[in-house]
Amino acid sequence: MQNETNLYFIALIPQQKLLEEVIDIKRDMLRFNAEKALKVMPHITLKAPFQLEVREHIHLLSWFQNLFILNDPFYIQLKNFGCFPNPVSPVIYINPVLNTSVYALQKEIIRSFKNSFPGNVHKVDLNFKPHMTIAYRDLSPEMFDIAWEEYKSKKFEAIFQVESFYLLQHDRKKWNIIDIHSLATATKSN
Repeated sequence: MQNETNLYFIALIPQQKLLEEVIDIKRDMLRFNAEKALKVMPHITLKAPFQLEVREHIHLLSWFQNLFILNDPFYIQLKNFGCFPNPVSPVIYINPVLNTSVYALQKEIIRSFKNSFPGNVHKVDLNFKPHMTIAYRDLSPEMFDIAWEEYKSKKFEAIFQVESFYLLQHDRKKWNIIDIHSLATATKSN
């Protein structure tokens, strides 16, 4: 019998108002026959999707809950659009403004992940390029050229506070948040 696996990734997810704005932009990508990005909530990936055997699920949750992250909450500014003009599978995304806090957070997550789950760190994890995808996978190179011609000069600006990051798991239909790790160093409740 073959070992069953689960699919996961770790991401930043903006607050609801910005989520809705980005979903509207993803809906606009339907004009270019790109709908796959609509199946994933808007996010910035910190750890690319990875598979673990089902028996490792509890170990993953324990690792995630016990991560020692020194980052305080911070803000990410999103400004305009960017792309990865890959000739086979191009991507269009919302571009975050350079932010040392997000790089430090991602680096720490990957360092710890590499120690706990060796062999599950990908090249994309090591060459981190933060972005919020609005079209990918089913965006053909021809439609990419048309969409990018429009989006390369389109304006977009938003800012969101990063107070936590999320562990998501795929249930064979969609991605679901299964745990949240807070960056708050000291939370007071009234």
